[in-house]
Amino acid sequence: MAIATINPATGETLQTFNPLTSAEIEQKLQLAVNAFRTERKTSFAERARRMLKAAEILERDKEKFAKLMTLEMGKPYKAAISEAVKCTTACRYYAENAEKFLADEVIDTGSGKSFIRYLPIGPVLAVMPWNYPFWQVIRFAVPALMAGNVGLLKHASNVPQCAVAIEKLFLEAGFPVGAFQTLLIGSGQVDAILNDPRVMAATLTGSEQAGIEVGVSAAKRIKKVVLELGGSDPFIVMPSADLDAAVATAVEARVLNNGQSCIAAKRFIVAEPIAAEFEKKFIQRMENLRIGDPFDEKTELGPLATADAVKSLDADVQKSVKAGAKLLTGGKPLKLPGNYYAPTVLTNIPKDSPAYGEEFFGPVALLFRVNNIDEAICLANDVRFGLGASAWTNDDRERERFINELESGMVFINKMVASDPRIPFGGVKHSGHGRELSANGIREFMNIKTVSIK
Repeated sequence: MAIATINPATGETLQTFNPLTSAEIEQKLQLAVNAFRTERKTSFAERARRMLKAAEILERDKEKFAKLMTLEMGKPYKAAISEAVKCTTACRYYAENAEKFLADEVIDTGSGKSFIRYLPIGPVLAVMPWNYPFWQVIRFAVPALMAGNVGLLKHASNVPQCAVAIEKLFLEAGFPVGAFQTLLIGSGQVDAILNDPRVMAATLTGSEQAGIEVGVSAAKRIKKVVLELGGSDPFIVMPSADLDAAVATAVEARVLNNGQSCIAAKRFIVAEPIAAEFEKKFIQRMENLRIGDPFDEKTELGPLATADAVKSLDADVQKSVKAGAKLLTGGKPLKLPGNYYAPTVLTNIPKDSPAYGEEFFGPVALLFRVNNIDEAICLANDVRFGLGASAWTNDDRERERFINELESGMVFINKMVASDPRIPFGGVKHSGHGRELSANGIREFMNIKTVSIK
């Protein structure tokens, strides 16, 4: 894929970029090493001062950053504004808490003095996706920088202006040259960078296949990697739930970010007594979504990020219908300039179709009916993914079963799955391993050093 800004709403190529040469990459790697020599010794107070400045810049320039996000990947402009603001919360959270999270932990061994010290490890490579072009990067970069590490960003090739803007953000905030750098490179250049001994670890958010490739590459070099590989998140609704609230949230959770979110609800598993009513109300809301220009504040559903994404999504929908799934609404690209796909609902989904367990990255909802909680949990777990899950019930016993038995890294009860700097983010099974955010996230790329003194 070319490194370029292509407006998803029109298909127009706005700007192209040349990938870095080997010599330019070498220069940036050395800058990272040089920056780490000083950053690892920088006080938490100084790092926090810079990070709070980064939050101020994000708040000040949120409209400018939002415009870049919408131009490059089609996110509704009002959602892009919210993304920029959300990034400020991560900056402030780690500025206020990093020192506490990484403080020495005293261990009583009964002999002398023992403690754990958290020390930074060096340059970390981040391979990031386009769907949240600022937030995905910020949630890696902020804890990494506050810990004294330095970051190297390989962003998705369709959001290069966002990638460049984030590097400039940290420079303006006062972080030194080399502390955080954007590498405008193709995916074929990642392996060589991971092979460089100066790069100590990697993190990737992206497709399952991309995670496998980076995970294998890191493993060959005995380097730690954190992987977040998406999912096919269940949204379970039981008879005791507030049905209207569940329906409204279900639609929001499905079309969030134009349906292109790893934690978007994708499989809607509804108890039989309320299934017909849920289906009717859900379809009505999906069909009434306002589709159009992502810069229009009234738009609820914008374009997919690329033309290939439309083709891939439609191919999976058609394969599923051919396999026996029933199409209730939508099911086709829209005849509009750009990369638009109709809000779609499928049901009666056979197990051998893509809709049963693959991740559908777009406004396609998959409806399933179950007779009881046992069937709901079994169906929810019957995929290789395990990122997030949303369960709707007002029964305490059902709630506890969902919390304990759903195979996912996150369970949200009577609310949609969301990321928050204060709580760990990540999954199990093929959704990846490791955690971002919270105290867990900042400790992922640290040397957890045991110290014992006689």
